[in-house]
Amino acid sequence: MKKRALGNSSIEITELSLGCMSLPTTIEDAKPVIYSAIDYGINYFDTADLYDHGMNEEIVGELLKPHRNEIVLATKVGNRWNTGENGWSWDPSPSHIENGLKESLRRLKTDYIDVYQLHGGTINDPWDDIIETFEQLKEQGYIREYGISSIRPNVFTSFLKNSNAISNMMQYNILDRRAEEWFEQIASAGTSVVTRGSIAKGILTSDWKNRIQNYMSYSSEELQQVIQSLESHYEDIHALAFAFNLKHPVVASTVIGARNKEQLEQNIKAYEKAQGITDLSFVNQITKKDVYTDHR
Repeated sequence: MKKRALGNSSIEITELSLGCMSLPTTIEDAKPVIYSAIDYGINYFDTADLYDHGMNEEIVGELLKPHRNEIVLATKVGNRWNTGENGWSWDPSPSHIENGLKESLRRLKTDYIDVYQLHGGTINDPWDDIIETFEQLKEQGYIREYGISSIRPNVFTSFLKNSNAISNMMQYNILDRRAEEWFEQIASAGTSVVTRGSIAKGILTSDWKNRIQNYMSYSSEELQQVIQSLESHYEDIHALAFAFNLKHPVVASTVIGARNKEQLEQNIKAYEKAQGITDLSFVNQITKKDVYTDHR
């Protein structure tokens, strides 16, 4: 599988990466998914401390432990669980980032994280302190690089400009092109985009007829018309979804989710077919180029 540089760092990640959020909740059931991903050449695995209250990190850590030197491990921080209160709350304080890292390292059974990401953010956060904390953790060797997961332009533009972050995870697909407006600016900051949601909740797969519903600014009727046209033109809508994401040099990888080995293999087959799709002009002709309207 092809690899791309992650931002201006020395880290190279595969064009498909495994988002671990949708993994089964037992080691026995998750094992075929993760080990098949490794067998197919995937080297980038993304999780977060809040997935299944940390259990996801524990499963990922246990299964990736024998392969730690072969893979790139990413996780996220910024959400605090308040027992008996209101559940998750946002806490980007330096102390929470530091304590969150210690807990993630323990659950992931490793002594360093390759890419440590802030899991969101607001304009009111203590950004100078956040950046300083990430830089200190990097200097101390606990993390190799850091990034953010944000679709708020007034958050990620400032963060990327004023830090050495190498990645921003953003939702991006044929039916949600809002991130596109910011690709040039993100690239100029020495940062890559890691895309999520590339198949739009399964709408951009061969199973689309069973998944049609209002999505973003598209009505179900509009979706049916657009997808039928795309399928007639390109045949494999799933492969097209990956080709569309990966046509952008700023995109280092697109994250896939898989609950079982079969779903993983469907994504791999679509990725392989995507290599033969080069002319995406028809996609531009018939899809909406929406932009972010909030948090600008």
